[in-house]
Amino acid sequence: MILLNNSHKLLALYKSLARSIPESLKVYGSVYHINHGNPFNMEVLVDSWPEYQMVIIRPQKQEMTDDMDSYTNVYRIFSKDPQKSQEVLKNCEIINWKQRLQIQGLQESLGEGIRAAAFSKSVKVEHSTAVLLVTEDILKLNASNKSKFGSWAETGHPDDDFERETPNFKYGQLDISYSGLVNDNWKLGKNERSLRYIERCIGALPAACMLGPEGAPVAWITMDPSCEVGMAYSVEKYRKTGKMAQVMVRYKKYLLQKNIPFYISVLEENERSRSSVKAAGFFEASCEWHQWTCYPQNLVPF
Repeated sequence: MILLNNSHKLLALYKSLARSIPESLKVYGSVYHINHGNPFNMEVLVDSWPEYQMVIIRPQKQEMTDDMDSYTNVYRIFSKDPQKSQEVLKNCEIINWKQRLQIQGLQESLGEGIRAAAFSKSVKVEHSTAVLLVTEDILKLNASNKSKFGSWAETGHPDDDFERETPNFKYGQLDISYSGLVNDNWKLGKNERSLRYIERCIGALPAACMLGPEGAPVAWITMDPSCEVGMAYSVEKYRKTGKMAQVMVRYKKYLLQKNIPFYISVLEENERSRSSVKAAGFFEASCEWHQWTCYPQNLVPF
């Protein structure tokens, strides 16, 4: 595999990956962040260049110091020929199979190669899937690299009509000081490693919320290092009041203005969340969201 660290090559890859959306979105979104400051210190590997068949995004070595930190030890893969992924994953020292890790992608056919490579390393694999939801704008996304994170002030303040209708609520940026609140209400969180991960996401990437009458967030949403929107939550008192929908609509507007790619995954059985996301202008993509969680024998959970 070849390490791509030249800005011109990364831009060329970004534009090329746009032609494979939605299947390439996990990698496409990661390359976006790499091209805009690389706040999570990720790196890009390709099997060949300029013509490539496979792209792997992984954290730089200095990031993966905790063998149990599956929030950080994440690999994101896109392949033009998923059936051949097994050869790359088995024969190259690309993945640190001694760690607890996650492999994410939007191609189910990657699974066979991942499981075969893991089996050869005596690693247990758990596969999970979800519905991938995107917007029409993302499918037509311009692969320009001129977009950048702007000040939240640039998006203006909530509409006057919205202010008059709900004078005690204010839309704005989710402050990093609320990381603990997000962690306590995230199904995949509630631990110290997840708290550190959430702090990095909120501190480096766009995150929005609705502040309630008490001045604390009543609904919020964040973004991950691959531009996936997630951790969406509304406190019980304000559910079914439209607060989350209002956050989602304004957040989506901001991301579109800045040409920041985004997408959402929702568990298939979570019909209420799927309906809410669709009401905000998303629809189910032609591919699904996939994650393979890998455990070495000495780190298999009980």
